[in-house]
Amino acid sequence: RVDVAAAGLADYGRPGNYFDRQIGRWSKQYRASENEGIEAMDALIAWLPANVPAGARDEREVAVVHGDFRLDNLIFHPSQPRVLAVLDWELSTLGHPLADFSYHCMAWHIPPGVFRGIAGLDLAALGIPSEAAYVRRYCERTGRADADAVVADWNFYLAYNLFRLASICQGIARRALDGIAASAQARATGEATRSLAEMGWRFAQAAR
Repeated sequence: RVDVAAAGLADYGRPGNYFDRQIGRWSKQYRASENEGIEAMDALIAWLPANVPAGARDEREVAVVHGDFRLDNLIFHPSQPRVLAVLDWELSTLGHPLADFSYHCMAWHIPPGVFRGIAGLDLAALGIPSEAAYVRRYCERTGRADADAVVADWNFYLAYNLFRLASICQGIARRALDGIAASAQARATGEATRSLAEMGWRFAQAAR
C-alpha cells in the first residue's frame, strides 16, 4: 500500500465520496454523448447513487486510483509471475482502492474480444483462479479485515464499473459518429455500450 500523504500525493485528487462523484461525472458524460436510449443505462443512473455501500463511503479508504487498471495496461515479467510496470495513468486520482480492483475483475465477466476478457475460458487449465478466490486473496494480501463485506457488496462494484465503462464507450461511439474517432476499433468499442450496460444492470439487480 502507498501512504499518499507520505508520498507527497495528498493533493493528487479530491478525497472522499469517490463513488458518488464518479457516478455523477459519468452520468453527465453519458448524457452528453447519448445518441440512442439504453434502458439499462437509465436504470443504472438511478440505481447506483441510491445504493452505494457503506464500505464504499469509508473516508479512511483513500488510495491512488489508476482509473483503467486492466490487463492491457500491465507489463509482465517474461518469465516470473510479477508485474513490472503499469501504463496509462491519465485517469488516475485519489479514490477508493476497490474501484481499481473491481474494475480489474471485470475481466472474469467479459469474453475475449475488444476488452480482452477471460469469461468462458478454461481458467483451471490456464492456471487462472476463480474470481471468488482472487477477491479473497486480494483482501488477504492487502490486509483487509472486511472480506465478507467486500464479497457481499461485490455486485455493486461490478455494476458501477460496467456502467462507467459503458459511459466511456458511449463517448467513443459519439466521437465515431461525429467523425472524430472513425477507426474500426473505435466503432467496435462504441458498439459495446449497450451490452456492458445490460450486464451492469444484471449485477445491480442481483445486489443485496
